Amino acid sequence: MKNYLLLLALLCSGIMLQSCTKDPDNGNNTNNTIEGLNLPATPFNYANPSLPNYLTAPPIAGQLNTPANNPVTNYGATLGRVLFYDTNLSRNNTKSCASCHQQAFSFSDPDQFSTGFEGGLTGRNSMSLLNAAYYPNGRFFWDERAASAEAQASGPITHPVEMGMTMPELVTKLQAVDYYKPLFKDAFGSEQIDSAGIVRALAQFVRSIVSYQTKYDAGRAAFPPNQNPGQVNFTNFTPQENQGKQLFFGVAGCARCHGTETFTAPGARNNGLDLVFADNGVGEATGNAALNGLFKTPSLRGIELSAPYMHDGRFATLEEVVEHYSTGVKNHPNLSIELRTPNGAPRNLNLNADEKTALVAFLKTLTDTGIANDPKFSSPF
Repeated sequence: MKNYLLLLALLCSGIMLQSCTKDPDNGNNTNNTIEGLNLPATPFNYANPSLPNYLTAPPIAGQLNTPANNPVTNYGATLGRVLFYDTNLSRNNTKSCASCHQQAFSFSDPDQFSTGFEGGLTGRNSMSLLNAAYYPNGRFFWDERAASAEAQASGPITHPVEMGMTMPELVTKLQAVDYYKPLFKDAFGSEQIDSAGIVRALAQFVRSIVSYQTKYDAGRAAFPPNQNPGQVNFTNFTPQENQGKQLFFGVAGCARCHGTETFTAPGARNNGLDLVFADNGVGEATGNAALNGLFKTPSLRGIELSAPYMHDGRFATLEEVVEHYSTGVKNHPNLSIELRTPNGAPRNLNLNADEKTALVAFLKTLTDTGIANDPKFSSPF
């Protein structure tokens, strides 16, 4: 009897990676040993993180692109986390989503172009996934060709360079992997493994990666949600960082495209990188020449760690990025209005050396060391 009680205690403590708790998401009793996975007995909190009030205020909440039929749940995002890090998603078991979206680099790739399952290179730099839930139009990829995170999730899996699978092949493959049936049961109430569940879970995990643990947030917390952060000095900032913040939200105009607390923009922009683009971005995806040179505007949170920058990774440093906006904006026909002067000319900031340094210093206050080290976003293998 004592041995039985001891075994039961071990099972319910999670030492054998077993959860004996009631699933708060779907009411199922989770009682399956998940061998080979480093998962907690009680799932991490993905569904209701303790966000600061300025990230839950109506203007920011209105940016969320989470659909009503796929809210983030603790078990759904847990399944998504396992899928995200599982090399079974590639044809030869060499690549996972995390191969190109690395936690230590704000879920981007430090290489200019990512290496696919057979050694080929992608055509664009891997975009950071931080705050992906806060793109108001909900579209994904640099050229915004995917209408949602769910639609995006299968793209790299089925891409001939990136992972080289088909979704039916992947479903068959995962059906033979022991740990997926209990994970799908926890997430969706059934052991059935299908492509719809795969993309839903991946989308939940991606949307759960919300940045709010930065030096910026520590300073911002002292002020009400409706306070313009560019109009006050943060007491935890250096004079140089406060100068950069004032530039960002003020005369430099960076906030025109990255102006909310999530530092995202509502749609694609042409930021004057070239007079003629080799890659036409949204224009290429849609066949609409009026959209040539437009690309999705990523969140700036975590930007210090997500180099290189732009869709083609052409800039290796933040200093190069700032220099582009200071002196290098090209007069492309589709240049976004935010980068034009009232007379229509390209709007170069013409910053002096101190202003450039201050702006970079401010951007580095958006580094999220919490996400970079948080185990709930790390590999479970």
